[in-house]
Amino acid sequence: MNLVDQVEKNHAKAGVSKTPIFRSGDTLSVHVRIKEGSKSRIQVFQGVCIGIKQRNDLNGHFRVRKISGGIGVERLFPFHSPNVEKIQVDSRGKTRRAKHYYLRKRSGKSARIAVDYSRQD
Repeated sequence: MNLVDQVEKNHAKAGVSKTPIFRSGDTLSVHVRIKEGSKSRIQVFQGVCIGIKQRNDLNGHFRVRKISGGIGVERLFPFHSPNVEKIQVDSRGKTRRAKHYYLRKRSGKSARIAVDYSRQD
């Protein structure tokens, strides 16, 4: 085992193995710790996962997109971030792509992803 593997093993967040299995196209609720001054609180960011990179790696992250006030908002969440408290899968998306960047150009009904009722993980 080389030095990089030891660092990744020792510094990996323990709760990362408890994250649910999801794919891009799924609707997620990500509970994020927000720090405002000396106080901190939990805020829920709910949207569609449009991409995942390096799921089991220390540098892995996923991107979630939502529409807020008619404007598209995207956030990138590292899997090993201490600020991500919990990830919930709200619905499974029926898609055939790995990255859903085309949703950035769409609005309204064309920006929806169909629900996959046959996929029950």
